[in-house]
Amino acid sequence: MPTTITINDISGATPYDVYVCDSSEITCIYVETVGSGDLPTNFDVPSIMEGQTSYVLKIIDSNNCVVTETLTP
Repeated sequence: MPTTITINDISGATPYDVYVCDSSEITCIYVETVGSGDLPTNFDVPSIMEGQTSYVLKIIDSNNCVVTETLTP
């Protein structure tokens, strides 16, 4: 069963590019671009990333500011 991530709120300048990365941020998979009106948003962790003990959610806003958060399933 896929792991689903929900983003309820993002601060910064829209739009935001959303990535899911491995815990060391070596491999990052683009998931979607989110606008301010698209929140909350849900997506499944890409199948290539399934089974890891943690994920890094990486969000880059339109000013190229990067925010990361480590998530554990």
